[in-house]
Amino acid sequence: MKTELLAPAGNFSKLKTAFYFGADAVYAGGKEFSLRSFADNFTREELAEAVRFAHALGKKVYVTANVFAKNSDFAMLTDYFAYLQEIGADAAIVSDSGAFFVARKSAPKLQLHISTQANLTNKYAVKFWSDAGASRAVLARELSVEEISEIHGFVPEIELEAFVHGAMCISYSGRCLLSDYLASRPSNRGECVQACRWNYRIRKSDSLSDSGWLDMQEDGRGTYILNSKDLNMCAYLEKLRDAGVCSFKIEGRMKSEYYLATVINAYRRAIDGGYSQTVERELLTAAHRDYTVAYAFGENNKTVNYSDSQTKGDCDYIGNVRGSGNGFIYVEMRGRFKTGDRLEILSPSENFNKSFTVAEAYTSTGEQVNDCKLVQEIYRINCPFELNEGDVLRRRK
Repeated sequence: MKTELLAPAGNFSKLKTAFYFGADAVYAGGKEFSLRSFADNFTREELAEAVRFAHALGKKVYVTANVFAKNSDFAMLTDYFAYLQEIGADAAIVSDSGAFFVARKSAPKLQLHISTQANLTNKYAVKFWSDAGASRAVLARELSVEEISEIHGFVPEIELEAFVHGAMCISYSGRCLLSDYLASRPSNRGECVQACRWNYRIRKSDSLSDSGWLDMQEDGRGTYILNSKDLNMCAYLEKLRDAGVCSFKIEGRMKSEYYLATVINAYRRAIDGGYSQTVERELLTAAHRDYTVAYAFGENNKTVNYSDSQTKGDCDYIGNVRGSGNGFIYVEMRGRFKTGDRLEILSPSENFNKSFTVAEAYTSTGEQVNDCKLVQEIYRINCPFELNEGDVLRRRK
């Protein structure tokens, strides 16, 4: 099987961005049963349209239904899986064995992928799901490349999917109760508040003198004691492929379109042309935490990002190209810019990383301006390159 680049799609616009920048497939959630309830997500009608759109491009849509289900969920779940089969979804992603059971009954032609939430940390668990009829296993982030290879050798008949980039969870395979305890928003029902990213303080006991709140110190580096680094396996895709991974998964249904464009573009180029300094530099441009390879090569006790919540990246997001012609492009502004600024192009085409200086700028009403400061205004600016709708402009810091 050809190696697949799998990207998140929190809404239809992000789905289009993912495909434009080179994703082979996306995973998307409906309004029900998704572990990212606070993404925009898709109505049932939008899911049907997303599948039609993807298939017209020769690409795929996998639909997440990976909550830990309650008894009250199953009447709707049964209908939901039947609907996904009806619209031609390429697979449903499930973690709950009960959900798997009713999916097999109500939608026997629908392929089922077992979510990383199911704690797929060993070859026997993967074998169990393969024998039950699952077509793919989404492996736990805690596995090493060596362990993945052993799983593939033991269960060669099932597809293996592995996360290669994005946010990591401080809890084992994402099985967290912290959000529920601190904010009454259950992670395992899709409502994670990301309490692990908070800046924590400690309080001295009231029984001691000088009681009160104190800043927490962690080896003098800060207070983000539960804040995991971001996964970045871009330099090791060949090792994962050799171990049996057929789908490289990017995390981030809650991330911005700019983030998705940047990361997907980098991984597409790494898969097609190999890892390079250009790709390495590209993965520093969007907001991220310090990077880690996590447990890919064995035990690792340096996966916590103590210093801050995340860095803002090396570039500012300026806008989305909406069209071009006659030496000008039309840009939907997302970040303030001015004439004289040098802008850089993010594109899947040969225009990638080319730059130009803004000499002329006009509003949608034709007024010439020097300061482009109206968010989502469509500005017409000079550009020596023929850009396509979907390309992105950014500015180096």
